[in-house]
Amino acid sequence: MTSPIYVLGTGLSHNGSAVLLKNGRVCVGIEKERISRKKHDGGNDTLAIQYCLDAEGIKLKDVALVVQCANFDIPNRDRFGGERVFSKSEEPPIIDISHHLAHAYSAVGTSPFSECAVMVIDGCGSPLHQFLSMHPEQEKDINSVFLNQTQILCEKDSFYHFDGQKLTPLFKDFSPMSQVSVNELKLPTTQHSIGGFYATVSHYVFGDMDDVGKLMGLAPFGNAKDFDFEAFEFQSGRVFVKDDWKKHFTNPSNGYEYFKEYFSYYANVAKWAQEQVEKAVITCITNRLEQFPHNKLCYTGGVALNAVANAKLEDAKIAEIIYFEPAAGDNGLALGCAYYGWLDYLNMPKAVHDGSTCFGKQYSEKQIEEALQKDVNSAYNQKNFENEEDLISYCAKKLNEGKTIGWFQSGAEFGPRSLGRRSILAHPGAEGMKLHINRDIKFREDFRPFAPAVLKDKVEDYFESGRNSPYMILVDKTRSGYISQLSNVTHCDGSARVQTVEETWNPRFFKLLKEFEKESGIAVLLNTSLNKKGMPIVETPEEALHLFGISALDILVLENTVLEKV
Repeated sequence: MTSPIYVLGTGLSHNGSAVLLKNGRVCVGIEKERISRKKHDGGNDTLAIQYCLDAEGIKLKDVALVVQCANFDIPNRDRFGGERVFSKSEEPPIIDISHHLAHAYSAVGTSPFSECAVMVIDGCGSPLHQFLSMHPEQEKDINSVFLNQTQILCEKDSFYHFDGQKLTPLFKDFSPMSQVSVNELKLPTTQHSIGGFYATVSHYVFGDMDDVGKLMGLAPFGNAKDFDFEAFEFQSGRVFVKDDWKKHFTNPSNGYEYFKEYFSYYANVAKWAQEQVEKAVITCITNRLEQFPHNKLCYTGGVALNAVANAKLEDAKIAEIIYFEPAAGDNGLALGCAYYGWLDYLNMPKAVHDGSTCFGKQYSEKQIEEALQKDVNSAYNQKNFENEEDLISYCAKKLNEGKTIGWFQSGAEFGPRSLGRRSILAHPGAEGMKLHINRDIKFREDFRPFAPAVLKDKVEDYFESGRNSPYMILVDKTRSGYISQLSNVTHCDGSARVQTVEETWNPRFFKLLKEFEKESGIAVLLNTSLNKKGMPIVETPEEALHLFGISALDILVLENTVLEKV
């Protein structure tokens, strides 16, 4: 019997991760933050790699190839922010690829396409000199304007063609680094990136750059009519961030109380920034597709997590079909590294991906029992279900009664969204539920919205466009007749970041939605990540129990075991 071929991808940027392919298919993957419990953790990759090896039950010697990627570095085999797992061995071989190439391969590897165009837009990619040291054969594809400059340039956006095996760069844009400045509105890395602009405005509004997605949630509360100036300009198909808009923003937030005092002002700023990004993304991608037409597009990079811009991009119909990479941020770099190793370096055929994003390991009933042994857990009522139908029926009834449920099932999702494996679930229309979860369970800002998870075949009933959105990465509009029933998952402007649920890779969550529909008449649940503000999504039963204990969650479901607070 032929031994399987394992390829390991490792991302050492912020939001570090590791992914293991087995014969071209993902068998396990994890973001480092889920293990270290430090939000956006990166750097040394030992924790994430060891998790993958242990989950698959293999040793490092069983891995045929390692592909790695780190921004501004080409990591040493032995040490990178500490000792690495490769330090005592010459094998397996390690190769390096650029930041944008890793993003691009993460998209094509998981996409349903055998051939397509690929767009990468983010905050900052690899420096040009490092890019050329890793991919010298691509120097011919780089505009001489960039090659002749002496200042440091970094990848800003990249456009590729995928032929089913390899990626060919068609248009790569680079930007100089931002200058040292005391200006609050200095872009964090490069001068002219869309992602950098959005992070800068997020910092202005919230005082941090850790969660730029909050800006998208704030924008619907605002009105940009008083901001009659542009943040971006286009020259010869290239996007540039202008400077003159910065003079209009002289009141940066200095904390949450200050933010709340001037909420309307910051909401207006957020609305303006969101609209600017939407226009910039659509203009940039339209330009690339006009130069290099294709009816299938993969879209990735950190900016591709903007669900509002994504929906407008889809509505613009510049491509027949667009695949939005679920792990489009830097957590997806390891995924792209692994696929590069399989497809490009080893020249092996692409294996069809099943659409799942759930790459974490499953915890056994024994591990759950061990986690429950702590005395603090004896205060809860515990039920063990041997029959799945009984478990699903019990949970659906409790949700319809207005209870909140921490839902811990199978291997965790890879990427920023909980999709029914590590989720907090609730009734989408129960009065006051949104405020309760934000304040008493998530411990986060009141304005933050929640997503509706809906049965795929019912999405058109509840939402105007009826988009297929399995990764919660596109917004839609709630139909007017369902605003009340879906009040906790419909934002102030009528929008909703929808997750469509199908049985193939989310069977238990699918069954729960079906049963909840029987109980309530609604085929929708409120779904948000099983964590609180500042905490990575829970990975282990112990972490789920900890969150259950410190929050106002009513019920915790650990596989077939149910805990309910007295």
